[in-house]
Amino acid sequence: MTVLVVATSNPGKLTEMQAHLAGLGWELALKPEALEVEETGDTFAENACLKASEIALATGEWAIADDSGLAVDALDGAPGVYSARYGKTDADRIERLLHELGNELNRDAQFVCVIAIARPDGTIALQAEGVCPGRILHSPRGDGGFGYDPIFYVPEQRLTFAEMSRDQKRLFSHRGKAFEALVPQLSQLTLS
Repeated sequence: MTVLVVATSNPGKLTEMQAHLAGLGWELALKPEALEVEETGDTFAENACLKASEIALATGEWAIADDSGLAVDALDGAPGVYSARYGKTDADRIERLLHELGNELNRDAQFVCVIAIARPDGTIALQAEGVCPGRILHSPRGDGGFGYDPIFYVPEQRLTFAEMSRDQKRLFSHRGKAFEALVPQLSQLTLS
């Protein structure tokens, strides 16, 4: 089995990735705790590639990284790559976003996720993007998930991410769609 270092210290993210990559012959491992990569890219793709490349170079192993966030149309794509830094807590981020949207009628938004896989020499082998369109509610709904999940409504499901089961969210989320695009490419990758 080939080791694939996940560019995170979060065991939950590793578990989530394992569910998407089961049966493909990869052994997932968390990056070393002390190894941090600063996200300096202007796009989700730049940040995902930067993290995967730097982790691969530092460990000498294949690496996988993702970058994702919420892009709100009426806010010209904000918070975008700054989604996680839009406030100190999830509640702060939601409050700021709702305040900035105010009574705006255009509540269209999308969650975007880009996943990148880097070879041990740091070159990017694969990249995939997943987008989940939705709308921003005026107030939170649901108890599940994290981040902006309670205010991100998916019209085709008539639920917020926070109201979905784990399996529903995996199927409809931006990250789920990115893995759906990545897995066929990954199974054809030459591990040299």
